[in-house]
Amino acid sequence: MGIFQTISAWNAARYEKHVNSMEEKGLCPDCRGRGFDSYAPNEYYYNSVYECSGCNGSGTYHDWAELQTQQM
Repeated sequence: MGIFQTISAWNAARYEKHVNSMEEKGLCPDCRGRGFDSYAPNEYYYNSVYECSGCNGSGTYHDWAELQTQQM
């Protein structure tokens, strides 16, 4: 069990480092400031919504942080 806890702690620290880096830049951590998600799981996936769900398409850290506090 120790190895799983170590990996989980490493992953959580890595995510926090990413969020802190994006906060310094003022960008959304989910879309990296682009305002949209460009993820397509396969060639048959068609999505009409291109906005980032983390920041509602604005790309700013402020909007992302507001949505995070609303979800809690």
